Amino acid sequence: MNPFKPSSELLHAYLDQQLDEPTRLAVEAYLASHPDAAAQVAGWRQDAQHLRAALANLDPLVSNPQLDPLAIRRRRRQGQQRLLATAAALLLAVGIGGVGGWQARSQNLLAANPPMQDALEAHRLFALTPDQVVDLQPRDTAALQGWLDQRFSHASRLPDLQPYGLHAVGARLLTTEQGPAALLLFEDAQGQRTSLYLRSPGSLYAQMPSGAREDGELQARYWSQAGYNYALVSHRDDPHSAPLQKALRL
Repeated sequence: MNPFKPSSELLHAYLDQQLDEPTRLAVEAYLASHPDAAAQVAGWRQDAQHLRAALANLDPLVSNPQLDPLAIRRRRRQGQQRLLATAAALLLAVGIGGVGGWQARSQNLLAANPPMQDALEAHRLFALTPDQVVDLQPRDTAALQGWLDQRFSHASRLPDLQPYGLHAVGARLLTTEQGPAALLLFEDAQGQRTSLYLRSPGSLYAQMPSGAREDGELQARYWSQAGYNYALVSHRDDPHSAPLQKALRL
């Protein structure tokens, strides 16, 4: 019999309290006897708290139960249900006229949640702070691709980055409300960093239209491909950004 070893997906489900009792106990037993895995799970939990705090412009509240991923999902589902109920009431009350109001509400919701904001915050947290711990310090792009393939079954192929003046320097597995996400870090000869972020689609951006936007000193170029949402984040004046995005989408 093969020894029990939970996958990354199972560990994320454990973090989100989505496992049945026998599986949860098995995962906890595994973590108790594998301190490296337990430390990685603890790191994922801390990453999620940091990202949520950054998105809200708040300091991390480690002990605040309102920051628990399960509570956040519950509030989001309740909010979505309220939005749907409001839309239904509008349609019943004013008929066709309600469609315009719902479209305006949807536009306001999208404006308050710009695409791939979590990618920008992850870049600020890990790319702009070099002493942050990463899960992998790859030797080359092939090592980075192998790490990515183990965690994301349909991830895009990474091109040879040397012609773009970049080399891989790190990878970090993160967690979002839709499941695992990955941040891949690249650096040029001057120490300027670019990151590639990928995640499962969210409810607002099930199919991410290709686009770009600036946020302070950063620029994010984003798109959807093979079931994942991607964002390439760099300094807004970085000359590598546009050609690298084209290469990643080949």
